[in-house]
Amino acid sequence: MINLQDIFSALTDFDVTPPDVRVSSVVIDSRQAGENSLFIALPGENVNGHQFVQSAFDNGACLAFIDQDVPECLHVVDLRDGHFDPESLSLPLPMCLRVENTLSALQKLAQFWREKHPLRVIGITGSVGKTSTKELTAQVLAQKYTVLKNPGNRNNEIGLPLTLLELEPQHECAVLEMGFYVPGEIQTLCEIAQPQVGVVTNIGTVHAERAGSQEMIAKGKSELVQSLPPAPEGIAVLNIDDPWVRWMMDKTHASVLTYGIDQQADLSASGIESHGLDGISCNLTYQGEQRWITSPLLGKFSVYTILRATAVALTEGLDWETIQSALSTARVDLRMHQLTLPNGITIIDDTYNASPASTTAALDLLKELSGRRVAILGDMLELGSYERVGHQKVGHAAASSTDILILVGERSKTIAETALENGFSQKCLHWFPDSTQAAQTAAQILQEDDIVLIKGSNSMRMDRILDAIKERA
Repeated sequence: MINLQDIFSALTDFDVTPPDVRVSSVVIDSRQAGENSLFIALPGENVNGHQFVQSAFDNGACLAFIDQDVPECLHVVDLRDGHFDPESLSLPLPMCLRVENTLSALQKLAQFWREKHPLRVIGITGSVGKTSTKELTAQVLAQKYTVLKNPGNRNNEIGLPLTLLELEPQHECAVLEMGFYVPGEIQTLCEIAQPQVGVVTNIGTVHAERAGSQEMIAKGKSELVQSLPPAPEGIAVLNIDDPWVRWMMDKTHASVLTYGIDQQADLSASGIESHGLDGISCNLTYQGEQRWITSPLLGKFSVYTILRATAVALTEGLDWETIQSALSTARVDLRMHQLTLPNGITIIDDTYNASPASTTAALDLLKELSGRRVAILGDMLELGSYERVGHQKVGHAAASSTDILILVGERSKTIAETALENGFSQKCLHWFPDSTQAAQTAAQILQEDDIVLIKGSNSMRMDRILDAIKERA
């Protein structure tokens, strides 16, 4: 449990002994503040956390980080150089701690707290598959270790520090997803988390609009393997099938463990079989030993998730029997999952986000299934100069994998054009400008026993279509 002394040690050089104040949790949302919590007032684009300091105190917070004047804060301890008054430590709780920058203070505190815990940290980055890899890796490692992981999408400069501040003495491993928008971002996350193991999934075009190009994305992601300690402590787990990830082999001082379909990989997969909605199976080969793996994960593309989790498990000392058992019973909270409605319609719900690679992979899964196959696809965003070619790839895949194609958004017109050029029937194609207009029509088109894939970028709100289908079932 973090205390006020930890905060002083992390943020200042003051030679003082502050009161024994223990923090139960660290939050950035005043509504989540509880008894003895620390509230971080972050100024955002739309909402300024400094407006909710009193609300956090009302909900039980005992401390708040601020970097702006907050009139309702009667008790302020100024931790900035040249401003600190030792007498202010006698102020009653709740109190505000004035810092130069609240985000920086959060990150410094998280780094300090991580350094107090001698554990293994596994960092995971890449364009597609980060979350599924994090979830499966954490579940496999949990067969031997007590594991901390970042929940949901807490993978950025705010979410990752908040996760690390949940570390407790019993934790032996932390599995941390690391997001990326611009170069330098992952380096910052690594300075905070100090990973010994770095996993890179692949390099796609998602976020190219912000990063600039696929090359810039690769350079940004490579910051993870460059930040690892030298071998043998540091281990880079790299996808040999992706040329941009393979390029990273020479960018690290850590040991390199490669994985992939390429049989030259240190850990390779062969004999991959998809069993539709019942999962997949494959042979994994490592150091001359071959193991048959079964898993409930969906689609042949999930073999990469299995490879990554297995690679990390092997580096962390798990035996094959434990790994096989964990993979065969995996029930991880993946973003793609299936549900069967009362009218017999099966939904493959992948509404969280979309990229060309993940969408074509989902269409490959749909193609394997029996029944009338319906794909409901929305725009893929943040692709920058790769936008048109990315949507064309999806259109090409959709033409051969679907019977009914429902498209949402202006960019998806490119999917429609490409699908038609590849022989898809015009009468089986429907386009709508947004998910609200598509929702009711989509629900009416569906028939009993249809297999329906729903996927699109998060801001396209494809979940509205899913809700409409559920209501009509």
